[in-house]
Amino acid sequence: MARARRYLVHWLFASLVFLAFANPGLAMERKSPLKILAIGDSLMAWNGIVRGSIPDVIELASGGELLDRSQIASFVLTGGLERQYVEGDWDWVVVTGGGNDLWLGCGCQRCDATLDKMISQDGSSGRIPSLLSRILRDDARILYVGYLRSPGIDSLIDHCATYGTEFERRIDALAASQERITFLSLADLVPYGDRTYHALDMIHPSRKASFDIGYSATQIILGKQ
Repeated sequence: MARARRYLVHWLFASLVFLAFANPGLAMERKSPLKILAIGDSLMAWNGIVRGSIPDVIELASGGELLDRSQIASFVLTGGLERQYVEGDWDWVVVTGGGNDLWLGCGCQRCDATLDKMISQDGSSGRIPSLLSRILRDDARILYVGYLRSPGIDSLIDHCATYGTEFERRIDALAASQERITFLSLADLVPYGDRTYHALDMIHPSRKASFDIGYSATQIILGKQ
């Protein structure tokens, strides 16, 4: 019954979003639509083939103009995330990244050097702070989205939890030091034992998860305008 109610809420919200998108009079009044850029890895890009990715939801829910340059299998330390960023008159840049460097780059074992290269312990230096500083210089706000967890369910990336938690602690520290950076944690999104937030591989987001993440991101974006 609880699951049925959740799906009903999702369906009702999707219907309202569609109506707002179809009728600009129902959306938040602005002189011009928000200009949003999405960059990141498979967390961001997943479900895009069915128009159900996080950026798809943000674009629809915000009524903004969104450019999605996220790519599956994108890495931070190889410059993949930096190459996705393009200068523009962005109001917001939504970012994910770092997970592939920890999982595929160093196997989530002895990853201290990899982690430090991406972002220092205090969040002040590294490839990620450097990229975010570049974005801030272009006068955009930044929303950095964390990663899903799978409490109570086995996953191929369970052994990444320690490094992943430390990585996100550093991102959160960086966000706390910059008024125009917000960190969206997904650590508590997935209920214990709930498989419906993941694709079959128990790594990537299901359409339901992409919807929830995109909706939460949109709430932050519109709330800070």
